[in-house]
Amino acid sequence: MSATAGQAQSERSLAERLGLKAGQVVQEIGYDDDVDEELRDSVEAVTGNELVDEDYDDVVDVVLLWWREEDGDLFEGLTDAMVPLTSGGDIWLLTPKAGRDGHVEPSDIGEAADTAGLSQSRSLSAGKEWSGTRLAAPKVKK
Repeated sequence: MSATAGQAQSERSLAERLGLKAGQVVQEIGYDDDVDEELRDSVEAVTGNELVDEDYDDVVDVVLLWWREEDGDLFEGLTDAMVPLTSGGDIWLLTPKAGRDGHVEPSDIGEAADTAGLSQSRSLSAGKEWSGTRLAAPKVKK
């Protein structure tokens, strides 16, 4: 396996671990110079789409929400992130790992998610510096 093929496999596995699939539209909120570029590249490689930014005005399948402790009220950030989500879509809350600047306590994440009506389903390492928490939006009944 070449280095490039190995790198492509690594990129795919990051986004696939988030449950992303080809064709999905992923909105990114909270981008700054500290985000994990490998994860961003992985998402684009797996979905086949560029990430859309906070100004995107259509529905999305998934929101990647980069959040640091100093970003403000997490409940407000989560409720804002829910607006463009399609029914049953997911928010991946990406926070700095424990011991790093901007770390958000798991209890704060759980409290904000519960208050926002989101279901916390799993957490994982989303890069060298970032943890990811999957928050599922409620499905809209028709």
